[in-house]
Amino acid sequence: MKSVTFGLILLIMSQAFSQDSLRYLALGDSYTLGEQVPESESWPFQLTAYLEAEGISVQDPEIIAVTGWRTDELQDSIASQKYKPNSFDLVSLLIGVNNQYQKKPFKQFKTEFENLLQTAIALSSKDEKGVFLVGIPDYSLSEFAKDEKLKKVSSRLKRYNRYIQKMSQRYDVAYYPLQDLSRPLHTDKSMLAEDLLHPSGKQYKVWVDSFKEKVTEQIHNF
Repeated sequence: MKSVTFGLILLIMSQAFSQDSLRYLALGDSYTLGEQVPESESWPFQLTAYLEAEGISVQDPEIIAVTGWRTDELQDSIASQKYKPNSFDLVSLLIGVNNQYQKKPFKQFKTEFENLLQTAIALSSKDEKGVFLVGIPDYSLSEFAKDEKLKKVSSRLKRYNRYIQKMSQRYDVAYYPLQDLSRPLHTDKSMLAEDLLHPSGKQYKVWVDSFKEKVTEQIHNF
């Protein structure tokens, strides 16, 4: 009888802890997934670890991200999950580099990105206060870009990031830019994964360091 009672207490405590912990959904592509790095070194998990260290209880991030995804593919995946509104507290969105790389119509990106942002807001129980956008990093100085002889990467990414910032202002959500920060990091091999394109855990830490305090403040303002 005592063991049953003790087990019931543990179950209640576990449920209470789960309910008190923030639910975090990270939406994106390879940058959010953390291509070629351990899960713990991806930026959503590094951010969560920082928040936990600051005394903010957060469940492990739920990641919807696949290497190579464009905005349309992310949209389709979210729709297949059939989430209910307000399923999460915190929602991040970082998407668009594959639209740029694959030279998809910018008009298509604009429409789909805005739809994704609206979805992110609907999925957060805190509405726009629970959402933040992360700008697309700049890979123009990477060995990959040089080998592929890619041109005008920076200028094209600026166009994407300007639109992302514009949407953040229109919907009153937080925006954390990465382009200027990330561009020079792609000349340092320690900041890159084995493919010399995707960020290493070390670079993801630089990203997180640039906005972790702002996310903390954002959470305190829920």
